[in-house]
Amino acid sequence: MNRYEIKNGLILVGVLWLKVVLIAIVAIAVRDSRLDFKVRITSVEESRCRWACRAGIEKAVAILNEDTKESDSFNDLWTDNETDLDDVPIEGCRFTIRVVDEASKLNINTATKEQLMALPDMLEEIADAIIDWRDSDETVSGMGAEGEYYETLTYPYKIRNGPFKTIRELLLVKGVTEDLFYGEDRNFNGELDYNENDGDQSPPTDDSDGELDYGWIEYLGCYSYESNVDGDGAARININSASQSDLEESLGIKSSQARWIVENRSYSSIADLINNNSPEEPDQGTSNNAEPIDMQTFGSIADMITTSDSERTDGKVNINTASEIVLSALLGGEESGMQLAEEIVSYRKEQLFGMASIAELLQFGGMSVDTFKEIADLITVRSNVYTIRCFGTAERASGDGLTIVAETVVDRSSTPCETFYWYQGAHY
Repeated sequence: MNRYEIKNGLILVGVLWLKVVLIAIVAIAVRDSRLDFKVRITSVEESRCRWACRAGIEKAVAILNEDTKESDSFNDLWTDNETDLDDVPIEGCRFTIRVVDEASKLNINTATKEQLMALPDMLEEIADAIIDWRDSDETVSGMGAEGEYYETLTYPYKIRNGPFKTIRELLLVKGVTEDLFYGEDRNFNGELDYNENDGDQSPPTDDSDGELDYGWIEYLGCYSYESNVDGDGAARININSASQSDLEESLGIKSSQARWIVENRSYSSIADLINNNSPEEPDQGTSNNAEPIDMQTFGSIADMITTSDSERTDGKVNINTASEIVLSALLGGEESGMQLAEEIVSYRKEQLFGMASIAELLQFGGMSVDTFKEIADLITVRSNVYTIRCFGTAERASGDGLTIVAETVVDRSSTPCETFYWYQGAHY
């Protein structure tokens, strides 16, 4: 091979290498260009979905504000309203809203140990630890834990020793895991998705039994309260302090009944007005002698009366929206409580707008006066605080794009609504 051929061969090799380098450069440029394009598309989708979530939350707040306040049930527009809540289209994406009544849950700041123990998968040591977390002392309750335990962890933190500020704070309590807290419904859509029924194949961990197991976030909250007003928003009448004439005029009862209330007062609960011997209907006579409150009269005034001058009471459970598990916990958690909870749920389904007064629980055979007196101070029929979750999903020609999830907790009793909690995150 002569020098000329060697030189041509080297030039050919150089050209081939240059071609390889140029191809690599072009490939990298194309890849980066495609990546930049995807990033820009994702950025646009994310911005749209975030604003869609904001629009959905504002829509939910508007629905809650328009909702009547006499009572709150699953027949209200904030829950039974597919047109305004499900797959609402908006500028290249769509949103779905889910509204949860916080009064449908046990309030973790007021729930007793017995009520906590009635929840699925609850252990005594965790119930004790929850109570230790919220109390103000450093005395360990049973198998619970106080500040010393948390401060000696690998990554230490301080115990609250006060009321829970958010329900997710429960994840800091000794023994509470994400599986216990969230259950299988990690995306909060109320449906058993494939990844929630495949065992350990993909998160979350589940038992693949074909049933959706909810976590404690479904049954526990920390925001619920009842304002001390009736269904019309008027201040309730305190039967421990109102005069006989005020009781007669404000409640529309007979003077003999008002006299009886005054003569027998020192009531710890409005349910103290009745007992197993209370007559079913009022006496039709006109005697001025004190006349006990009958069941019919109690039913008509129960929502108008109180035994306290406090403006609000924390932790009351809405019997129109509480699940069987929550109702069962209020009723003691035993088999009889579970049966009665089931009957309450069946009864309220027959009511067009839910129960308008807690006294309606006495209208079906399963509820005895004694049982009613045990829970009367723990229940209500209306709500102020709601959790709103909005799922904004981008729409592409090839299918769905990313999803943004926004969650907020609002109190609709004030104008504008007060926000207790806000979170927004992405699911790709």
